[in-house]
Amino acid sequence: MDPAQVPNLYKQQRGPPKIKNKNPAPIQITAEQILREAKERQEAAKKAPRQKISDLEELSEYRLRKRKEFEDTIRRNRLNIGSWLKYAAWEESQKELNRARSVYERALDVDSRNVTLFIKYTEMEMKGRNVNHARNLFDRAVTLLPRVDQFWYKYTYMEEMLGNVASARQIFERWMQWEPDESAWNSYIKMEKRYDEIDRARAIYERFVNVHPEPKNWLKWIKFEEEQHNLEKCREIFSHAIETLGDDHMDQKIFIAFAKFETRLKEFERARVIYKYALEKLPRSKSESLYNAYTQFEKQYGDKDGIEDVVVGKRRAQYEEELKTNPKNYDIWFDYARLEENAGDSEKVREIYERAIAQMPPTQEKRFWRRYIYLWIYYALYEELEAMDYERTRQIYQECIKLIPHKKFTFAKIWLLYAQFEVRQLDLQAARKTLGHAIGLCPKDKLFKGYIELELQLREFDRCRILYTKYLEHNPANCYAWIKFAELERMLGDYDRCRAIFELGVEQPILDMPELLWKAYIDFEFSEEEFNKTRLLYERLLEKTGHVKVWISFAQFELNADEGDREAAIERARNVFEKAYDNMKEKELKEERVLLLESWKEFESNNGTQEMLSAVDAKMPKVVKKRRKVEETEGQGVVWEEYFDYIFPDDQAQQPNFKLLAIAHAWRSQQNELQNQSSSS
Repeated sequence: MDPAQVPNLYKQQRGPPKIKNKNPAPIQITAEQILREAKERQEAAKKAPRQKISDLEELSEYRLRKRKEFEDTIRRNRLNIGSWLKYAAWEESQKELNRARSVYERALDVDSRNVTLFIKYTEMEMKGRNVNHARNLFDRAVTLLPRVDQFWYKYTYMEEMLGNVASARQIFERWMQWEPDESAWNSYIKMEKRYDEIDRARAIYERFVNVHPEPKNWLKWIKFEEEQHNLEKCREIFSHAIETLGDDHMDQKIFIAFAKFETRLKEFERARVIYKYALEKLPRSKSESLYNAYTQFEKQYGDKDGIEDVVVGKRRAQYEEELKTNPKNYDIWFDYARLEENAGDSEKVREIYERAIAQMPPTQEKRFWRRYIYLWIYYALYEELEAMDYERTRQIYQECIKLIPHKKFTFAKIWLLYAQFEVRQLDLQAARKTLGHAIGLCPKDKLFKGYIELELQLREFDRCRILYTKYLEHNPANCYAWIKFAELERMLGDYDRCRAIFELGVEQPILDMPELLWKAYIDFEFSEEEFNKTRLLYERLLEKTGHVKVWISFAQFELNADEGDREAAIERARNVFEKAYDNMKEKELKEERVLLLESWKEFESNNGTQEMLSAVDAKMPKVVKKRRKVEETEGQGVVWEEYFDYIFPDDQAQQPNFKLLAIAHAWRSQQNELQNQSSSS
């Protein structure tokens, strides 16, 4: 459309213009047509040609050109941080870290409080594994911008990943001085819990709730203490929270959690007092959940029959809904059965138990069966103790035993409970048959112990002997079985059999706790005043193990062996100490020699002469501090650690060092005396 043909439609005047010609223009142009014409007339963007750099000179020219471009861009607009970041990233890609640092530092001079600059700068240093540079940057960042949590998180994470927990803790302490938000405190607490620093975590919680006294933070602290089984501390925290929040900021969640805590501990009166106190303090508008919780509490633990009926009805519906969602939730079945037991309807209880035991675990793995088996146990106990239907109880035990896959695993508890039930029914034959079948089908230590205990209570000692024999055939490495078998024979007065059992036990090639078996054998011979046999046992044990405690025990035995001659006993004990000392000196066991000398010194101080005590004192070592190489690490060089060593006077190999140490001590004493004389003058 020619502009000359467009009529003058508007006339300059004050106020909004008035349209004189309201007729449509002869040529109509749409917005779509305008956009299409603009697209058609748009020129294609020119792409830079792809460059190939073939030698170092071209690379230098390329770098010079790129740097000039970046510098020109920055010169045009110094405040555009994106240009600085691109420049630094390009220098980093060229492995020019010093130049990249220079770019970042120039950018920080332009905008020293830019968070993105610091983040990119520190990330570059961490990628290059320049830990000290990264530390310095983080220190600058948190000093300049202490309210930016991202710096603190990255700083502490870096130190923890480096294994420098103490530095991470110091950084957290610096951070906490600024009283940051809740997530920062939680991060600090989680770090201390990761390293099992329970007392530190407790102290942090105490500071946390002082800075952020919201109810949810108090509850986190209480949950932490409850996990540590510190119940009195939980009560103290609840009381402190109620006092701190006061009437103006009190929340019903604190009281509900407090009451539920006491309910879990079966302190129903305490819980009731807490509910009543809270309902008195809080207005109705702020305590709706509290009223519901108190109603549920009274319905569950109250005394009125009407409330009980309401509770039972509501809880039945609740349990049924939950069981529809997950029918194999055995905890719900336990609660449901307990609810019906309290209601007193036997038929309903049986129905619930039958439905519960029908929900078998999905796989034959013992961990899935542990909770399930207790459904059978509770069912049987209910029939025996509450319903007193003994025949039904027997059927329950038998069906349960048939159901368990004994070839893969078994439950000794169910076998023992069945046998004990038969004993209470005065059917010993059935009880023995049950336990015998259990041992033949799936022998376990717990089954043997339970069967033997039953026969001991019945005073059937011959059966006990047979059972101990079977027990040891099943597990000859079990020291507990050897000791108990020998104690049985000793109780019956058959000392030769007792001694023979001990001999068989100590001759076994593999034992789970041989020290207990040897100790029981030695104590038996000592109590029977068979001192020569006890002495031989100690000598046999020392052939197997030269432990310092065995030597000390041997010496104590020689001292306490009452053979009529006290002086001879003291001399024999002293000889044992001397042999032990020579043995450990030969094996170069320094710490064991120190323990032996301390015990020997105590022996001489109580029973020996001053001369012998001085001789033992002369054997005591000097404690010196030494350094040794631990490892060599890149960047840190050789790492040394200090340790304490013992230098014994009678060690010929260490005699030169000992003399040198004595000369050094004498020189030090001389220097101290000279200093004292000069200061006094």
